[in-house]
Amino acid sequence: MEASNPKNNPIPQSGNNYPPGFTALLGSIPAPIYTCDLEGGITFYNTAAERLWGKAPEMGIKWYKFLKLHEPDGSPLKKERCPVTEVISGISATKQKELVIERPDGAQRNIILTVHPLLDTGGRMTGVTNVAEDITDKKLEDELLYAGENKYRSLPELLERKVEERTFSLKESEERYHKMIEEVQDYAIILLDRDGYIQNWNLGAEKIKGYTDEEIIGKNFRLFYQPHDREDKLPERLITKAHDTGRAVHEGWRLRKDGSKFWGLVVITALHDDENKIIGFSKVTRDLTERKLADDRMQDYAKEIEFRNKQLEEYAYIASHDLQEPLRKIQIFAEMLEGSLHNETLAKKQLEKINAAAQRMSNLIKDVLKYSQLSRADELFEEVDLNEVIHTIKEDFELLIAEKNVQLENTPLPVIKGIPTQLHQLFANLLNNAIKFSSENPLIEISYEEAASELTLLYPHLNSSLSFAKITVKDNGMGFEQQYGEQVFKMFKRLTDNSGTGIGLALCKKIVENHGGEISVISEPGVGTEFTILLPVG
Repeated sequence: MEASNPKNNPIPQSGNNYPPGFTALLGSIPAPIYTCDLEGGITFYNTAAERLWGKAPEMGIKWYKFLKLHEPDGSPLKKERCPVTEVISGISATKQKELVIERPDGAQRNIILTVHPLLDTGGRMTGVTNVAEDITDKKLEDELLYAGENKYRSLPELLERKVEERTFSLKESEERYHKMIEEVQDYAIILLDRDGYIQNWNLGAEKIKGYTDEEIIGKNFRLFYQPHDREDKLPERLITKAHDTGRAVHEGWRLRKDGSKFWGLVVITALHDDENKIIGFSKVTRDLTERKLADDRMQDYAKEIEFRNKQLEEYAYIASHDLQEPLRKIQIFAEMLEGSLHNETLAKKQLEKINAAAQRMSNLIKDVLKYSQLSRADELFEEVDLNEVIHTIKEDFELLIAEKNVQLENTPLPVIKGIPTQLHQLFANLLNNAIKFSSENPLIEISYEEAASELTLLYPHLNSSLSFAKITVKDNGMGFEQQYGEQVFKMFKRLTDNSGTGIGLALCKKIVENHGGEISVISEPGVGTEFTILLPVG
């Protein structure tokens, strides 16, 4: 069960000897901190440390009797291999090590423990300061606990000793506090006045932000923020929130002295005097640049996975739809060839048809493989002659066109920058629909003209710096009510009981959007349907 402290009382023991504002500042450090004497006895610890351990120790208890520690691989940590022992014994000046703490309830927490020597004013080691980074749970809240009062035989002696002790302890604790704060290097710990001017600065702040004490003391913390954040009054808004609510937390890019950026997690906490009046603010900053870059990489990976999933959908559609017409031609001409073996001229012509359809299938499969090997959408774009696309589709639909007696006409079409496989799918789907829903004497017309600027302005999402081709695919087929003009582009939506998956026109819309264009339709029952496609040409 986690210990909790009363509000505005970061050190719950009575008789603490820390100067005004120090306890509140230390309580704002979001990291477990505790100290040991030269025998390994715990001399004080903060609330974040107690939360990490899952229980409170008795003051003076040896760390190796109180803490159950393991190596990262789960094996028990030997006392002599603990960073505390190595620093106290002089093996290392400072030591950092990853460990596993086992809590009373059996739960384990992964931490990185950093141990620094604790020196007095004469430079002699009096103990060690331990800073633990809980890499299992990133929420860190700090409060310093200090306890100690000897029992004496008489009240006069108690009072006399207490005065002496408090005087000495105040000086000692202030020195110890300053050294502990100054030597913490993983966090930038700054003391601000009520207006945000810097009054104190630790080694962590110098390491993270690049300024020395002499360069930064007296300057406003606004200089750590990017110009657009300063223009947006972000520093002032954070100070105001900390003033009004007691605390402000923010993540974002911050500036170092050399102008480089780092991703900082900032916690600003209001500091109060004994009368609960705000006397300034503590500002604790942690450099989370590596985490931010890792998150960004994960987002890039997610986008790539999404792109790959779309590819799989399109592969499935190609396999189930685009390959059907060449395969159908091969099957039909193979059957015709079987009955024409006695006629060499006719058999040769049918073999040529079979070979052409097989070559079309081979080219289509090669295009799909090429499509699957590219990692980014922009790598797929190349110059595409739409006249060749329509010619290939006519060859694929040769038998279907002859069977339905379709008259297919087209004006010269442009060359555009696009994805060949997708553009083939686009026009193949539109022509297949026109043939499928045709009436008697079907006529399909494909035409092109340069799109007027007034037309492209109807679609604000289009790139206004580009020119657009306006391509129309018009038929005199069954048509449908115009109120269904948007519905036809939705996945699995069909307006008739004809066989089909209902994804053809949805895929058409997606392909046009992939090319930065727009597709629309007008239709009337018994009159026909006209699709209008806007595609960028430069």
